[in-house]
Amino acid sequence: QLQLVESGGGSAQSGGSLRLSCAASGVFYSRYSMAWFRRVNGEGREGIAAIGYDGDVRYADSVKGRFTISQDNAKSTLDLQMNSLRPEDTGMYYCAASPRACMVSRQSADFDYWGQGTQVTVSS
Repeated sequence: QLQLVESGGGSAQSGGSLRLSCAASGVFYSRYSMAWFRRVNGEGREGIAAIGYDGDVRYADSVKGRFTISQDNAKSTLDLQMNSLRPEDTGMYYCAASPRACMVSRQSADFDYWGQGTQVTVSS
């Protein structure tokens, strides 16, 4: 069983930066594809960034050029560097994992394991 724990959320000013981390434990981490999702204003989870086992990445248009997803297989961590933050980035952020290692997906239905989430608040 894979466990995921997010950290690094908090408050930032518009235009500022935050870095989220997701620590994975329980199984051999590098055989999973990973992604970051967010829930804004109580709506459904939006897949904003995804990375496959081979390092292939995908981004939602809403964050492309501002957010960067990366993983460190040696440390079993997944990071999300968020720059040029906007008030509309405010929400709960989740990391997710799938044993389909070569998949690069931003669809929530494709993921089996989820963290508990970390709150990001961006003020104008």
